[in-house]
Formats: sequence, C-alpha cells, structure tokens
Amino acid sequence: MQKRVAAIHDISCFGRCSLTVALPILSAAGIETSIIPTAVLSTHTGGFTGYTFRDLTEDILPIAKHWNSLGLTFEALYTGYLGSYSQLDMVSQIFDMFKEKDTIILVDPVMGDNGRLYSAFDENFPKGMIKLCEKADVIVPNITEATLLLGEDYKEGPYTTEYIEGLFGRLSGCGAKKIVLTGVYLQEGQMGAAAYDCGRKEVNYYFTEKIPGMYHGTGDVFSSVLLSGLLNDQSMEEALKLAADFTTEAIRRTYNDKTDNRYGVNFEQGLIELAQLGSIHKNS
Repeated sequence: MQKRVAAIHDISCFGRCSLTVALPILSAAGIETSIIPTAVLSTHTGGFTGYTFRDLTEDILPIAKHWNSLGLTFEALYTGYLGSYSQLDMVSQIFDMFKEKDTIILVDPVMGDNGRLYSAFDENFPKGMIKLCEKADVIVPNITEATLLLGEDYKEGPYTTEYIEGLFGRLSGCGAKKIVLTGVYLQEGQMGAAAYDCGRKEVNYYFTEKIPGMYHGTGDVFSSVLLSGLLNDQSMEEALKLAADFTTEAIRRTYNDKTDNRYGVNFEQGLIELAQLGSIHKNS
C-alpha cells in the first residue's frame, strides 16, 4: 500500500526550498504527497529583495477540515517554516486531527541559522515552537535552532561529542521521541548530522565532506530525504546516511556548476536514487 504524507510548508515560486523541494523529493521516493501551503512567495527570502508574499493562514484549517471530512489518513505529517504563532496553533490542531498510532510527525523547527533568529520572528517565537515539538515524533533542528529551543547561547563549531550529546539530553525535555541535529561537525573539513533516540538514549553520527559555500534550502532537502527514508522502512541510522549523502551530492553539483547559491541546490539530478528507494520498498 502506498504511503501518504501531508506536507505543511510555504511555497517559494523560485528558489529551491520548502514545498518546491519537499514535494518532488517525497514523490520520487514513492510517497503520495498532499500539501497545505502556508504562504506563497515569488522567491524565498534568503538573499533576495522585492519579493512578493501572500499569507495563506486563513486557508490552513479549512483545507485540513475538508480532508478530515473525506476521511483521509496520513502515514506522516511534515512541517517546515511556519510564519506566525497562529500558524503554530493551527498546525498543532492538524496534528490532533490526523495523528494515529503509527503516524510519524516530523517537525523541522525552522527559525534561524548561523547563530541568529530569523528577522521575521520575535524572541518569544521559539517558546511557541517548543509546544509544537512536544507533539512530534521526530524534530530536525540545526545547531542554531537547537540553542533557540533551549534558550541557550549559540556556539561555533567544531563541536565535541560531549557538547552535542549534552544538547540532545536537554532537547529530549521538549517531548519529541527522536532528534536529528544538522550542521554537526567535530573537525574542520567535515559536515554532518547526528540522531538521538530519546527512549534508548542512543546517538548516531554521520559525516560527509564539507563543500565550500553557503547554500539555501539544504535543510529542506535533508529533512525531506530523511522522512523519505523513514517512510520506506529504513532505520534512523540508514535514513540519516541517505539524507546526508543526498544533500552533500546536491551541494557538490551546485558547487561544480558555479550557479548562484541563492537559487538552491541541484537536488533534481539525484532524484533517480530516491525513485530506486521507492521501487525497492514497493517490491519488498
């Protein structure tokens, strides 16, 4: 039986991030992907000016309620950038509406990067995001977002395993069952992620080569591939490796092509790998 996910993100009409990343990645992995767009922008906001923005907050719950009236069910509920407290509250209601015993709720608590909270949010926004994370099975913060959730000062890497595992221990109080931390590296020249099972208190690290530059949308690519792996019955360790490798190769293609970093990464040419993943799951 084909699995179905509800992806709740904004749409940037140009610039590969949010739904323009999540939809093709999940679909390539063989997963039926339904969407609730939270806003429509002409481009994403990283490095662009003069972009258009249409808030779709008023449409979020009516879409979900119509789905519910149809008796639709989902194997996963997946959220990314949420632009306001009201959207956080609405998504929390959607979780309650569609959560079943085996539903995976994955929250990417998009709030900041490079040690800074995004300018669209006030300093209290992370407290609202914590309430959403409490309902999640998996949360996928970067280091900045982890410290924002904890109310701690950001620390530059390289990191120690003691520091990363300390973050995991403190983040486990947020209520999520599993935590995947991105932007983890223990030495210069590497980049990776780490996963923590809050019940088993088990940590897995996975590192790849760090490619020079800063690239928009990589968090959305990573989280979407991670969920693709989990929905294709991979273990967290396997899905972590899949997501890190896929994201690194997308960055590598973009770096080699010397395209504008603001445009996002070339993930499209790696989709055949995810299509094979979905095919393997279908035939197993």
